[in-house]
Amino acid sequence: MKTRRRFTAEFKAKVALEAIRGERTIADLATKHQWKRQAIENLSKAFDDKASDAQAGWEAEVTKLHAKIGQLVVERDFLAKAFDR
Repeated sequence: MKTRRRFTAEFKAKVALEAIRGERTIADLATKHQWKRQAIENLSKAFDDKASDAQAGWEAEVTKLHAKIGQLVVERDFLAKAFDR
């Protein structure tokens, strides 16, 4: 179960000032601060050994997808030649 997030008064004031100034829309502010919060929360994972395992898994998945793309290109070219005759 996720606990309710609590924002500091300093953070609320900062966001309120940005909204009052009108430099950005409310949606832009929400997006900006959402990304910042996620980056701060996930920053420790960048230095975790599990992150390198995830990177290796991701690279393996990319390699597999590139092979599949190559196979589909060959099949497409074969079928294109068959229909051209």
